[in-house]
This record gives sequence, structure tokens and C-alpha cells, in this order.
Amino acid sequence: MPEVLAKARLVLVVTSVLCLLALSVSAGAAEIKWKDPKIQALPEKYKIWLDKITLIITELEVEAFLKLDKDYQRDAFIEKFWRIRDPYPDSTRNEYRDRFDDLQAESLILFGSLNEDRSQMLVLNGIPQVRLEFRCSGVTFPLEIWFYDGSDLTPFEFFMLFVTDVTGRRFHLWYPRDGVNELMDNKSAASTTRPFWEAIMMCQDGQDVARIIQSLLAQRDDFEIFMNRILTKDVGPSAEWVATFESYSTDLPDEAKVFEAKLDLSFPDRYQSRTVMEGTITVSILASETIELAEQRSFDFMLSGELLREGRLFENFRYKFDYPANSIAGGVIPMTFQRRLRPGTYNMVLRVEDLNSGKFWRDERQITVPELTDRPTFIPTDPESARILEAAAAAFALGETTLKIVRPRGEMHSGMVRFDTLTTGDEIVEMVFDLNDQARLRKRSPPFSVEFDLGNVPREHRLTAIGNDSEGQEVARDEIVLNGGAHRFAVRLVEPQAGKTYTEDLTAVAAVTVPKDSVVTRVEFYLNEDLLATLFQAPFVQAIGLPESGALAYVRAVAYRPDESSTEDLVFINAPDYLEQVDVEFVELYTTVLDKQLRPVLGLEQNNFSIYEDEVPQTIVRFEVVKDLPIHAGVMLDVSASMEGSIDQARDAALKFFEDTITPKDRAALITFNDHPRLAVKFTNDVKTWAGGLAGIQAERGTSLYDSLIFALYYFNGIRGQRSLLLLSDGKDESSRFDFDDTLEYVHRTGVAIYTIGLGIEGKNSREAKSALTKIAEETGGRSFFIKDISEISPIYASIQEELRSRYLIGYQSSNTATSTRFREVVVKMKEKGQEAKTIRGYYP
Repeated sequence: MPEVLAKARLVLVVTSVLCLLALSVSAGAAEIKWKDPKIQALPEKYKIWLDKITLIITELEVEAFLKLDKDYQRDAFIEKFWRIRDPYPDSTRNEYRDRFDDLQAESLILFGSLNEDRSQMLVLNGIPQVRLEFRCSGVTFPLEIWFYDGSDLTPFEFFMLFVTDVTGRRFHLWYPRDGVNELMDNKSAASTTRPFWEAIMMCQDGQDVARIIQSLLAQRDDFEIFMNRILTKDVGPSAEWVATFESYSTDLPDEAKVFEAKLDLSFPDRYQSRTVMEGTITVSILASETIELAEQRSFDFMLSGELLREGRLFENFRYKFDYPANSIAGGVIPMTFQRRLRPGTYNMVLRVEDLNSGKFWRDERQITVPELTDRPTFIPTDPESARILEAAAAAFALGETTLKIVRPRGEMHSGMVRFDTLTTGDEIVEMVFDLNDQARLRKRSPPFSVEFDLGNVPREHRLTAIGNDSEGQEVARDEIVLNGGAHRFAVRLVEPQAGKTYTEDLTAVAAVTVPKDSVVTRVEFYLNEDLLATLFQAPFVQAIGLPESGALAYVRAVAYRPDESSTEDLVFINAPDYLEQVDVEFVELYTTVLDKQLRPVLGLEQNNFSIYEDEVPQTIVRFEVVKDLPIHAGVMLDVSASMEGSIDQARDAALKFFEDTITPKDRAALITFNDHPRLAVKFTNDVKTWAGGLAGIQAERGTSLYDSLIFALYYFNGIRGQRSLLLLSDGKDESSRFDFDDTLEYVHRTGVAIYTIGLGIEGKNSREAKSALTKIAEETGGRSFFIKDISEISPIYASIQEELRSRYLIGYQSSNTATSTRFREVVVKMKEKGQEAKTIRGYYP
């Protein structure tokens, strides 16, 4: 026990960081009014559920739950409530829910109730590493002291003290603000002449308990802040899920006006073990209204649907349809949707809103989804519906032959890497592997595996596997991106495919990759530049009618995240062989201009700049002063043994940089490194999270500078816009696997501005170390600084912060259309003498 209790000194280190913060309980942690009549009117099982999760449900979620009036909607809400909190949504278990249930069961066993403070703290933080029952009759009431070596809610080490007082409250949490008198057994205290602290030390474990109480008293304000953090309810990055859930409602507003429409359903194909249901809702243009924007008139509709099976919500879906008025033929507007369903009976509820007139159409019916064994014959019920549905059905694969590339373990892949595939069916007799559309290997017999040399550093690669049948025809394919990073956000059009011919219609299929901590809010499908449909959930599949049989056109898919950031893919269809699609690089340069005194120069205009790529002048097509664009900044702190005397000041300076630089729209990440790198804080704008990552860092072991730098830059993969990395180190590289040349190549490929700060680099090999840090900074548009003492760090951070807020964004379309992947040098020249532009020295196309 004494060795654990001695950690009280470490807790003071944590709170010395926290005391710099000004936190308050969020609105989400407000108490829920369980006496609300709406709660009392709920069926008993839902009242029990609300009572069970009162510790973690937010007020916003309660309000949304109480708006629901159907049990299947409530059940779906509860399922989504747990799913949104699941830390590993791809696994078969919901670890968050299982842990919550287990801790509640443990609380009942230990304490017999879920309503006392000990139960609540155990459910929120888990089982403590140490739980000490302290009895010191005549001095204190019965106490319990808990010690955590960090918990799911916080990485800090911390203590909690519970007391049973004279009022009979069983083991409630003691707050230091209440003072030591709340702990004293007052009835017996008068019988002793010894001061309280002397008396408590006479009891067993009394000396250790006294130290803990004194340490908590010394940090009473920080304890308040800490408990606010523990009790703050937060559903993480997807807090907007409540609004999304509400938007899927199929109920009609009170006194809603309606219009007529017709629904046709068919089951033209199967997808693996499911049956494809396709529906077309047709609306007369006479029953609809248009809106005119930018001299373009369009019909606009929102479709919401629910599918119920055995009284439970099987799935819900939402589509938005936008049709240019001049594209409608035959006087009717067709809205096509597709779902992949298990065979069986469903209740289907559909609601369509005419977004221009505010009118609604609603349909509720029972449907029976057949189990398909052979491809069915499609029988049209309406000419327009038949045209779209039949074309869509023809594009669906039966799903019997499948192909999957097995992703290699780990994240950063370089050197020789083996790739295996998993296949089903017996049609595949040949496998073709493409790496970045260049290296191609064929395997004509199983096992269908291959090895590729991915180069010295972990560059991004795209691997495609194509399965062909005995006649050389493609029957399946899969594609993965390697070294894409945790932030990769991309959409890929699986169908249509370049080089294929499409006659009248096609079915567009989009695959979306999104970071784990984010979601896709919608995918838009365009034919040429006409927006046709917006899908709000997978599968992202949409039938598209072509205006002319075999005509040249292009299909575009655009995916969005909640912050409205987007990514897109475009495929030309029916293109002649001689039409070559040329990728032209659009280059963005985040540029700082410094005067002779190395101060940022503001107020410049486009004509002050000239751009050269490989000595060829380029035309500037975008120019703006960077004011409102968000910043993603990484801070790298050397925590090797030689930094032992500088850690505290380096930590405090990093915290001040965060407070001075990071606004609500910005993000910063913390990477600490010694002989290996560690992501201490993911990109965040939350100062308490940042402080938590800084707390408790210790100086130990050697320095692996280049490996850590590549690790940090790899973490930036998928992040767009302003990106910068601040590197503080007091020594040269000692143990990296990657050398300086490898690192410099990787630096060139990332486009992240790097600011290097060398601390006390003197003696043997100091010139080499300083040269390396200077070269890395200059090649990326950053700057290098060298200081003798850590006390000089704060002005350096302030100078960097000023530069990040004083940049220009210059964009140009590269005139170089060559397919070479060699490094292209970029130079920015200034019109005025004495001014220097700092930006990336070039890029790899």
C-alpha cells in the first residue's frame, strides 16, 4: 500500500497542469428531470432503461427519445444509442455496453445499490487498482479510499475518498472544499486532546491516509475541475447523431398537404445472401413544383423510408432527388431506390416530401421479399419504371463470386510486403495485381498471392486485384489503399468503369473510406454536372439514365462529412480509345513572406508573387490571405533522457502554444519521442485533453529522431489544408531505422511545414545535427531555431504562431503534363527586394 499511496506526489504533477484550465460542467451533464410527465407515460421497460443509463445519457438525447411515439422507433433509438458509443464498431461485440453492464452488476454485488456515489464512480471509471477501507474510531467516520492508475475517462492517476457521515449518508464522495471537519467523528473528537492529524496517524495506515487527505486539500480547486471532467457526459465525435436520427422520421407533420404518387416494386436480383429490392416512385410534374436557382429550374424531393420486421426496425434510409426540369420526359418524375434485404415479410413505410411545395406523399404496406435462386425475369409495370429498373438490374452482380485482398498487419508498410487474397466461387482462374496502375503481376493458379516492393519509406499505394474467368473476362475485383493514414477520406466509383460501354442506363456504385472517428453524412451522384440523387446511408447505389444511347459523359460521386469537407471521384463513360484522361496537378502553396528582420509581411497582393516549377513560370489561379482556414498543428517533444532538466518548461510552453494558437476550428496533436515515438494526443481542440497528454511525461532512454519524424508525418495523412509540425529536440538521431535521405524524401511527399527547434546542440557532431534540422525546415517552408536553454522556447513558439496566422494561399495548375513521378522543384519569387517567401521546395506528383 505505501508504494501506491506514494503516487500522491504524481497526482500533484497532473493537477499542476489542470490548474491552468478553466473548465465547467457541460450542458450535456445537466440533471435529467425524471418526473417529466412524458417519462411517466412511457411503457415500463423504457422507464427502466432511462433509469439504468442516467449516468451517461445527455439531456439532448433524453429530449429526442421522448419525442418518439412508437415502440419500434424507441427500440431503434436505444440500439443506435449504444452503437454510437461503441469504440470498435467493426467487431461483433459492443465493448462499451458490455463494460457498462458488467460494472453495474459489480456495483450491485459490492454495494447493493446503483444510486450511491461509489456505484456511480465505479460505473464511470471502472474498478480501482486499490480500494482501502479505513476505520479510525473516535477520529474519523468510516472512510474508503480509491486509487486509479488512470481510467477510461482520464489518463491521470487520481484518488477518491468516500465517507459515511453523521447524517447516515453511506459513503458519499468527499470534496476537499467541504473541509476536514466533514471527515471527523465529532461525537468522539471532544474526548481527545490530541490534534486531528496526530490522532489519525495513530491508526493503522493512518500516516498514508493523512498524506492523501492533505494532498487532496492542497488541490481542492483542481479536484473540482477534475470531477467536472469525470461527470461531463459526452457522446464523442458523432454527437450530431440525434439530429440525424430525427431526420429519418416517416411521420407526417400535423395538417400536412399531400400529393399523389405511384409506387412500383420489383426483386430483380440477389446480392450475396440478400435479395435486391428496387422501387420507383413516379410523380406527375403537374403535382409537383420547381424552384429556379441561377436560371436553372429543378424538381427536388426527399424520400425517407423504414422497413420493419417482426415489429422491429430492420433499417431506415433517406434519399434526396434533384432533377433539372429540362431533363424530365414523359410528364412524370421517377425516383428510384434500392435496398438489399433478407428474404421474408416486412412492413414498409415511405414518405416523400416535395421540397419546393412543402407537400407530402406517404405509403405504408406489407411486402414479401422472395428468396432468389435463379436470376428472375423482370416484368415491367410501367414503361418509365421498367426502363430504369431493368437497366439497374442488369448491372448488379449475382454475388456468388467474390474477391477480397487481405490487408497486411500494421499501418506503416515499406520494403517487400506479401499480399494474400480470399475468394469464393469457382469462376476465378487468373488473378491480376496492379500496384498504382503501373506494376502488374499475374497469377494463374492458387494461392492467389503476390509480393511487392513498396520502397524505403511508407508512401501511399493503391493495390488492385482483378479476378478473371477462363475467357479472360473480369468477374470480381477488390482494391485497398496502403499507408493512407488514420485520416484518409476518399470515395471511389466501383461502377461505372472507365473503358466500358453503356447504352441507355447504368447503376452507379460508390465505395467510401472514412476515418474511424467520423461518419459520411451523404453521397451525391452527378451525371456530367447535373446533380441527380443524394444518398444518406450505404449502400451508395443509384440508377442513372443516360440522355443518349452510348453518348460520351461522365459520372461523378461526391462524399461529405459532418464538417462539410468533401472528396470526389469521376469516371468518363463511353469514351473513345484516343481520349486520354490527363491528370493535371493542382498545387497549393501555403506561403509566409518575411522581411529582413524575419518578421511576417502582411497586406501583399497576387502581383507581388511569381511561381516557377522546374524553372517554368506558372499562372496563379488562386490567391487569398489565410485568415479563416483551419490549422492542423503537430507538436513533437523530445522526451529522451537528456531532456530531464527541461521537461517541465517544455510541457508548459507546449500548453501555452496550444492556448494561444488553437481556436475552435483548429486542431493540434502531441507526439512524444525518445527511442520510439508515441501519439500522446490525437488531433483535438480541447485544452483539457491536451493538458492530459502533457501530464506525467518523463525523460528517459535514447533518441530516434528520423523514425519519429516519419511517424508524425504519417499521422498527417488524409489531412488537408494548413498543416504544420513543431519539432523540439536536444540531440541528433541515435537509433532510427530510416536515415536522413529517407526522411527528406518522405518530408517532400507530405507537404507539411516543419519548424525545427534545436535545444543545446553543442560539441561533437553538432554541425551535422544542426544542418539536418535546418535542411528539413527549409525544404518544407518552415524555419529552424537553435537555443541554448529551454527558457528561450516560449518566444520561439510565439513567433511560429504569428507566422501560422500570417500566411498566403497560392494555387496554380501545373503546366507539366508529363507522367514522370520525379520530384518537381517549386520556387516562389517576390517582387519587392528584401522579402523572402517560405513555402515547400517542391512536390512529388
